[in-house]
Amino acid sequence: MTAATTFDRTSLRHALATLAYRCGKALRGATPAFANFRENASSRSPGEILAHIGDLLEWAHWLAKGDPKWSNAEPLPWDDEVARFYSLLARLDAQLAADEEIAAPLDALFQGPVADALTHVGQLAMLRRLAGEPMKGENFFKAEIVVGRVGPDQAAPKREF
Repeated sequence: MTAATTFDRTSLRHALATLAYRCGKALRGATPAFANFRENASSRSPGEILAHIGDLLEWAHWLAKGDPKWSNAEPLPWDDEVARFYSLLARLDAQLAADEEIAAPLDALFQGPVADALTHVGQLAMLRRLAGEPMKGENFFKAEIVVGRVGPDQAAPKREF
């Protein structure tokens, strides 16, 4: 069997819940100044990275609708960008949870926009440390990640270090 025949909506929704959990950890406790931090003049700021993650989620929504629109949103103020992230994530999760047809292959939605978003979450986590706002590491294997839980209210970490 190929990935295209075994990758289902529940698997993709679990990936979105994982994105919510992991990105939420990178966002929690970040100061407003973090949004504008740059490692160097040519690097993206955390605010720009988070806006790009939102763009990826919006693109995934349109791909699933069969209308592959792309836009580069201007970064919003940090708290607004965080809210946008969770709003777009909830919209995509609801789309996958509904009975409506999904026009794009589910494995392609994962390997494209969702996997890219997870990569950028790693950048946010790294930038937290570089900006002097480190977050604790965690054993994500033990994390309580639940399909459909894609908002800012996530379970407490089970094993941080």
